[in-house]
Amino acid sequence: MLHRSALHLAKKFDVVVVGGGPGGYVCAIKAAQLGLSTACVEKRGALGGTCLNVGCIPSKALLHASHQYHEALHNFKKQGIKVNGSIEVDVPAMMKQKKKSVTGLTRGVAGLFKANKVENIAGAGFFKGPNTIEVTDAKGNKEEIEAANIVVAVGSEVAGLPGFPKELIDEVDIVSSTGALEFTEVPETMTVVGGGVIGLELGSVWSRLGAKVHVVEFLNKIMGPADTGISTEFQKILGKQGLTFDLNSKVIDVQKVQGGVKLVWENNETKEKTEQVSKKVLISTGRIANTANTGIENLGIALDRMGRIPVDGNLMTTANDNVYAIGDCISGPMLAHKAEEDGVYIAEQIADKVKNGVAKKADPVSYHAVPSVVYTYPEVAWVGKSEDELKKEGIEYNTASFPLMANSRARANDETAGLVKLLTSTDDKILGCHIIAPYAGDILMPAVNSMQFNRDCKDLAHTCFAHPTVSEALKEAAMKASLGNYIHNV
Repeated sequence: MLHRSALHLAKKFDVVVVGGGPGGYVCAIKAAQLGLSTACVEKRGALGGTCLNVGCIPSKALLHASHQYHEALHNFKKQGIKVNGSIEVDVPAMMKQKKKSVTGLTRGVAGLFKANKVENIAGAGFFKGPNTIEVTDAKGNKEEIEAANIVVAVGSEVAGLPGFPKELIDEVDIVSSTGALEFTEVPETMTVVGGGVIGLELGSVWSRLGAKVHVVEFLNKIMGPADTGISTEFQKILGKQGLTFDLNSKVIDVQKVQGGVKLVWENNETKEKTEQVSKKVLISTGRIANTANTGIENLGIALDRMGRIPVDGNLMTTANDNVYAIGDCISGPMLAHKAEEDGVYIAEQIADKVKNGVAKKADPVSYHAVPSVVYTYPEVAWVGKSEDELKKEGIEYNTASFPLMANSRARANDETAGLVKLLTSTDDKILGCHIIAPYAGDILMPAVNSMQFNRDCKDLAHTCFAHPTVSEALKEAAMKASLGNYIHNV
């Protein structure tokens, strides 16, 4: 088979983005909008990366559907709604709806590429040098493309269970998040290894639908980066929903047995061992950069011990001034929205360099104001520092918490589990905001905006919030933190 370059000249672009996830496709679209000839290389059959295909979006579809079922089964009656006949789960129909949502969105991204004149190159990208990428399509055909600038946006992959071979995950009985999104029926029992965002979200899905879900977490709290007070309160809420927990525990043995999968875990302090057989086991112990077998070494880049690409403050790789990296394959939170911000920033940098010969110092990504959300019900959302971090760093701070029990909309909806917690500096800046509430991710955004633009907490306290909304709990916390008093709490 002849190499494409042997037949004719390789295609040349101002910028080639390798990886079509949230960071990559957003970067490609923005670069094209800024007048650059742009291509995006994506090995997956559809654009959108892990997030759109087997992560953020399909999990939200199942979270929404399972919440609807749980509400109908447990809460309709007390709201005065009677259902004649049985309420049943139809998992295949649920999966069909999930697939419809995903397909519509991936096609939407492809449509955006076409509208913005981004060339979508299907295949696995391999870096041959700082200006050359070899692309191998699904049939094994190869071609080389040339890029004045390269953006590495290869994302991340499942980390697996520490101390065990990656092949342990068969996506049938022992699954990653990918397999847990594809069950054909509700398992009777499921053990979740890892009490982070992914484990709690998918554990909640199958718990609501009828599975007995147990969570084993290595740390002494769930949601590792979250504020300890918020984590403790949220675990109580999940416990009332039926999830059970073993914290500060390490899995030491995994075996397939008749009737399911046997797990053995050991308490990190007491060394007491627990053995349990479950129909399904979900491994959700984190993700690692997807940099293996990409030819990164041909760019002169030495990966860090986590397999990530070192970059400077402008997201430029330390080896080449025309190669950038964004999203999950560099240090920082592995979040789709963080990757998107990286992508926009880099597109602007490259456009300035191409047009003006040098990149201007564009506003960098505000990593201190990147929100995190756990899309359970209620949701948990936070931005900035936790109390744990402030204490460790010796930073003086004030704290104000407003319970949803004192919020009129939460009371009207009979959804009072949760609170808003604000942490502010001695000069009235918001250092952190932590929320447990229905749609906490939406309620959080005014605090994110305040941190992004360095506004005083009193600005939030003096902002008019619509009434009655759960978001008023944020205003109340801001009033307490900045002005000294709540209105609707003592």
